[in-house]
Amino acid sequence: MTPHDEMIATWKKDPTFRKEYDALAEEFALFDALVRARQQAGLTQMEVAERMGTKTPAVARLEAGGGRQHHAPSLATLRKYAAAVGCRLEVKLVPLTTAPRQEREKPSRHKRPKQKPSRSQPSEPRPAEHWPAGDRQ
Repeated sequence: MTPHDEMIATWKKDPTFRKEYDALAEEFALFDALVRARQQAGLTQMEVAERMGTKTPAVARLEAGGGRQHHAPSLATLRKYAAAVGCRLEVKLVPLTTAPRQEREKPSRHKRPKQKPSRSQPSEPRPAEHWPAGDRQ
């Protein structure tokens, strides 16, 4: 274990630190994925910057999580980075709970249920040849 890992392990024993650290886990995972993709492509930050049409410090900030300003990268920037390292960007939404599907699909109390069309009102407009004679133009 490196001194850095030992330091993090010690800090993680503090509940306040642990809560803040865990809250940033998704961001850390993204930045780790960026660096890993670049390294697997065998590219330097300078080469990625050239492919993206930007400068090396911008790529360094992107991989480090935005630097001091902590600016979240746009999807367009992430797509450019992905293309530069020979990847495609994929965004996923993952459910927070594992509740049974029936529970998650319960209708809201505030929304009206969809009504089925009655037989007197067709669900789609009828062609003109089916209109009553007085309604044809």
